[in-house]
Amino acid sequence: MPPALYSPRFFNPFMLWVDVAFKTQEMLLYSSSVIQLRTGRMARAGLAPSDADLAEMQLMGHEKLAAATESGAAIANQLHSTQFALVSRAVRQWLGGAVALVSLATSTTPAQIATHGLALTKAAARSAATLSQLSSAGARIAQRGLKPIHAKASANALRLAGPRA
Repeated sequence: MPPALYSPRFFNPFMLWVDVAFKTQEMLLYSSSVIQLRTGRMARAGLAPSDADLAEMQLMGHEKLAAATESGAAIANQLHSTQFALVSRAVRQWLGGAVALVSLATSTTPAQIATHGLALTKAAARSAATLSQLSSAGARIAQRGLKPIHAKASANALRLAGPRA
């Protein structure tokens, strides 16, 4: 086995995706709290909401648009900066692996078999490392997209749970 498979970098995508899962769970919990608090406030206000109630409802709409816009921009920026380069590298390495495999299959001497077998092993290790980086990049894209939404949900949960709620 290539030593790169034993390095912590190989398992990094898993930890990044675990972080995305935890942040998503936390954001969903905050969001449910905010929804409950705001719905209760709207129900108490009924057909005659106060100025503070109207301001909260307006703020709710603006925050959602701002968080969605910020999230989309973060995703686009991260996609542009990493994902396309990694996909291009993965395709090049896949083609290099295919060439190494054909070279190994057409080897006629033991020396050629050894040389081409080593080349195929190295190509496979490079491809595995690139795929790991591709998964890490995907997790980072998800993290960047989730960050503004998580921040708004957690800030609202803390603010609304205060004495004014």
